[in-house]
Amino acid sequence: MTPGRFQHFAAIDWSGAAGERHAGIALAICDAGDRAPRIVRPGHRWSRVEVAEWIARTMPPGTLLGIDISGSLAFADQGAYFPGWPDSPPDARALWALVEDLCASDPHLGAGSFVDHAEVSRHYRRHGGREGDLFGGGIGRLRVTERIGQIALGCRPTSNFNLVGASQVGKASLTGMRVLHRLSGRVPLWPFDPLPAHGSVVVEIYTTIAAIAAGRNASRSKLRSFAELNDALAAVDSKPVRGRGPIDDHRSDALLAAAWLRAVADDQALWNPPAMTDAIARTEGWTFGAR
Repeated sequence: MTPGRFQHFAAIDWSGAAGERHAGIALAICDAGDRAPRIVRPGHRWSRVEVAEWIARTMPPGTLLGIDISGSLAFADQGAYFPGWPDSPPDARALWALVEDLCASDPHLGAGSFVDHAEVSRHYRRHGGREGDLFGGGIGRLRVTERIGQIALGCRPTSNFNLVGASQVGKASLTGMRVLHRLSGRVPLWPFDPLPAHGSVVVEIYTTIAAIAAGRNASRSKLRSFAELNDALAAVDSKPVRGRGPIDDHRSDALLAAAWLRAVADDQALWNPPAMTDAIARTEGWTFGAR
């Protein structure tokens, strides 16, 4: 990849919560150089459908966009997403299509119907003490990018098969898969698609990785004041944003992640993690920045 491949860098802090519009969705963008990142449509409560349309229709050409979701489920550890089920999808795109099919009647790109499916639910830990007989216990199954790449950086990944607790990411990731299904074929989705020579690209990010790169650690990854945010931005060679006092961590996560993507986009090693085989890229995907 040639240096300066991208002209814009954007990041989305995502939400899998019920409902149409979400305070937990924040979208930030910055341009090449060192100018401060900015929130897109400040004060607006985004819907997931609106975000998908912004990516497909409004996002500036030549943008590297990171979405804070898991783009797939664990596959490599057992050779299937849902071992023992004949209809288990063979790859990530088929998984996205299955989520979309089972959730077609769920409004606002929700994904509740997916985990309520008789076979799928056997693999999930859900609220109310409902743990599927194939969940596997412990923290649940992890993808290779989580159990190798993220842990090596000091992250504390959570299984996408766990839907219980404040740190669970499974709901957000399933709703995000509905967005990826809509974007498939419209914008390259790395590493499910190879990195093209030109144009925009969407990647999976984990905002904790951006915070660690800025000198924080996993337990202190959330930035809840403009002072903390601007210290972190300086660490990734970005000018500060304007503001004083508190800031919600959805906006700060998106702002820092956008600036971090700008700082590391030309790092060839991040586009070629050693543990990411072609099969893993096709089935599990990868978190950009996890080595």
